[in-house]
Amino acid sequence: MDLHTTYPGLDDLKHRARARLPKFVWEYLDSATGAEATKHRNRAQLDSILMRPSILHGPIEHDLTTRLLGDTWSLPFGVAPVGMSGLIWPDAERILARNAARAGIPYCLSTVACQTPEQVGRYTDGKGWFQLYPPKDPEIRQDMITRARDAGFRTLVLTVDLPAPSRRERQTRSGLTQPPRLTPRLLAQIAARPPWALATAINGRPRMPTIAKYAPDTPGMAPTEHIGYILRTSPDWDYLRWLRDHWDGPFVVKGVLNASDATALEQAGVDGIWVSNHAGRQFDAAPASIEVLPDIRAATALPIIFDSGVGGGLDILRAIALGADMVMMGRAWHFALAALGRDGPPHLTEMFKRDIEANMGQIGAARLSDVAKRVISQ
Repeated sequence: MDLHTTYPGLDDLKHRARARLPKFVWEYLDSATGAEATKHRNRAQLDSILMRPSILHGPIEHDLTTRLLGDTWSLPFGVAPVGMSGLIWPDAERILARNAARAGIPYCLSTVACQTPEQVGRYTDGKGWFQLYPPKDPEIRQDMITRARDAGFRTLVLTVDLPAPSRRERQTRSGLTQPPRLTPRLLAQIAARPPWALATAINGRPRMPTIAKYAPDTPGMAPTEHIGYILRTSPDWDYLRWLRDHWDGPFVVKGVLNASDATALEQAGVDGIWVSNHAGRQFDAAPASIEVLPDIRAATALPIIFDSGVGGGLDILRAIALGADMVMMGRAWHFALAALGRDGPPHLTEMFKRDIEANMGQIGAARLSDVAKRVISQ
């Protein structure tokens, strides 16, 4: 079967993924918070960015390589951290890390993934990123970053846009509990999706083993909370400086939406800014990430990583045109995994690469640095 004929776009993968996942897993993956206005705003604002087509420019040799945080990447996009990734598809973390290493793109592991840094690090080719939800206890904090470093993760990503848990009403209505319990309702949903059920039975019940070392599962938590909330704190500038002093590799701060914060972070010694509204999953009155990207680009000389709402190669080019150096995606990779299993990530990688090249051909851009010149509306 030719996957590019059967699944030519992300919507095709998304449609198949929904048909293969239990409802509570689908809602966990696809939902945002509130009325999901921020999620829709991300899409609408990306669509509003127009570029000028080009004619009579002759054949173009595309160069998609990207230099970021001391590494050269083959493509300008990568894998964003997704909590409970292995709930969406068993062994997701290692599958995605392997694909990223083969494709020459960044892979970022979540603190609340279903596999530990020790289990995943060997597959990152020494270029892995580890996303940290900030532990309150200094000893846990030190142990966690030491584990990440010793497992081969080179870049530390501190997420700062979760000062409190979000509600995610769709996720709550689906019946998902924390910790997950196999209620009759969930069992019925699982029985209706044999491929997911079989793969999960083989790999075992999804858990959060990285943080399980520090805190046991606690019953009675809100459906959108998990044991990470027991350990987590809302970091401040002193916390950030402590991490900067104790991490000897590239240090990125994720969840930035204000230009003034980007300037202050640069002064504090971070190595990269990650512009993100958490794909609309945390706060439903946030601006679209793409809306604030130009002001943040103007405010800092640091590399900028971007996410939220990306649905194809054209969106990647839009973000690059407005100032991003690297574009990360979370949901897209998991739509691909749920749709096609291990074949999904390499298919998505090639699909987005082809889409980028096709759109660069339309605007007459040979290099990613040429794309900003083609923007005519933002």
